[in-house]
Amino acid sequence: MDNYRRLLTYVRPHVTRLLAAMACMVILALCTGAIAYLTKPALDDIFINKDVLMLRLIPLAIVVVALLKGLSEYFQAYLMAYVGLSIVRDLRSKIYEHLQNLSISFFTRTPTGVLISRITNDVTLIQRAVSDALTSVVKDVFTIVCLISVIIYNDWRLAGIALLIMPWAVIPIYKFGKRVRKFTTRGQEKMADMSTQLHETITGQRIIKAFGMESFECERFSNENRAYFRYILKRMKVKALSAPVMETFGILVSALFIIYGGHAVIDGTTTPGSFFSSMVALMMLYEPVKRINKANHAVQEGLAGATRIFSILDTRPEVVDQPNARELSSIQSGIIFENVSFKYEDDLVLKNINLAVKAGQIVALVGPSGAGKTTLVNLLPRFHDVSEGRVFIDNNDIRTLSLRSLRGNIGLVTQQTILFNDTIRYNISYGNPEKTEEEIISAARAANAHDFIQKLPQGYDTIIGEQGVKISGGEKQRLTIARAILKNAPILILDEATSSLDSESELAVQEALENLMVNRTTIVIAHRLSTIKKASKIVVLSHGKMLGEGRHEELLQSNLVYKKLYKTQFHGYHSDSYRGPSSLEGEIQPATSSV
Repeated sequence: MDNYRRLLTYVRPHVTRLLAAMACMVILALCTGAIAYLTKPALDDIFINKDVLMLRLIPLAIVVVALLKGLSEYFQAYLMAYVGLSIVRDLRSKIYEHLQNLSISFFTRTPTGVLISRITNDVTLIQRAVSDALTSVVKDVFTIVCLISVIIYNDWRLAGIALLIMPWAVIPIYKFGKRVRKFTTRGQEKMADMSTQLHETITGQRIIKAFGMESFECERFSNENRAYFRYILKRMKVKALSAPVMETFGILVSALFIIYGGHAVIDGTTTPGSFFSSMVALMMLYEPVKRINKANHAVQEGLAGATRIFSILDTRPEVVDQPNARELSSIQSGIIFENVSFKYEDDLVLKNINLAVKAGQIVALVGPSGAGKTTLVNLLPRFHDVSEGRVFIDNNDIRTLSLRSLRGNIGLVTQQTILFNDTIRYNISYGNPEKTEEEIISAARAANAHDFIQKLPQGYDTIIGEQGVKISGGEKQRLTIARAILKNAPILILDEATSSLDSESELAVQEALENLMVNRTTIVIAHRLSTIKKASKIVVLSHGKMLGEGRHEELLQSNLVYKKLYKTQFHGYHSDSYRGPSSLEGEIQPATSSV
């Protein structure tokens, strides 16, 4: 019940509408009891005593009560729907905001489809749990009280029969609810698995088709879908069984009512009106009891969703601002990695790295795949925090700086282009919405992107599709470079920004990168020999260790790992076609490499 009490805290902002809905529920319950009670004078006074005045008054009273009942039912349903949907809206916003504040490591270990399922399916279950349960607690419980009161008023002995048998209905309600929660939990887990697979296969359609894996993926999805179907079917079987069980209890009580009531009417100890009034009240009791049973199922489903939702909300970000974190306004002296080690779970990825990068320098990181190059640069904007050692910017431990100011001083261009399904203007100015049209165009020109943008049907207002699917790889990369140029951060990280491009696109992107690196402190995970030769310093990494640093010619002579990388990745490939600003005579360029 802790999770349910926690859910109810989201009701507090809507307490005014909730109280109004509860008032309507009370009126609705009273009207339901009144309709059951009016059966007594209708039978006794009209049909038995033949009272003409009552013939006029009782039908009018029934109509007035029915109208009042209908109005109160409408308003309580509308108000409760408003409260329930508002809770879902608030909860989704809270989850999304919380996700934005979580560290990169959380997203590394949590599949995207699972998070989407939490925000969509699980939150919807919570809405039904809150609105249905609150409705049943107030409306149906109070209706049951009113109807039992009518029975007691008519004949307390008839009421005794109902009160002796009906509490036994609580047992199946509890048992069924427990099983519904169990199967809902497993069903939602399978739904999360399906969402993950959908995300992977929709975004990976090119690879699926290239490898002819359509049938395999269809079969894999079909297996997950069948597993989900089995759990949902089990849940529906339990829910379907609960209705006839509850109805059986109702029939049993009705049969005993008829036996006792019939004898009482024959013996003259009660009137036909009193008996039929009690019988109507008893039959009207079935619906609120059934709704309570249904609401219990909704509560159990909602609690299954709440458990998963709160597991996300209870996850604390691993990288946070320290109290009284300082602001970083610029970079004057440079960056220092001091005895830096980093462990991801139980895997030691970086080991005792010591590196100094002076302001304005271009430092290239080279090494085989898995050397720890990307992990090292990810420590600078605190996507992860060091496990040991410290990272300094201008003698400030970056953990003492506010995340907003630290990341505001760092520009990032990676091999993986991250673009949004919006206009080119929006993507270039992302994070800098205050920038003018002239500044956006200037950044696009510097990134060699303006010319291709002008050729698009709507120019800067062209929608580029999900992840920029409507433009080429080189064009996407140039947009990310324009975004970094517009940000104008003093520190720049380039993570193999040209490694996946064709030769023509690579030349245009390389020129844009040259423009971007001017007057900036740059750490680049090197892909091209031109970048390596232009670097102020080259750092060699292997298996998380720093094995040397120096200029290209020095390392060729003194560093065996670098020499091997050079021979393996570069030797024999010439860049005669490259005419960028950093082109060097006799430069060697790989067709495809990952240094």
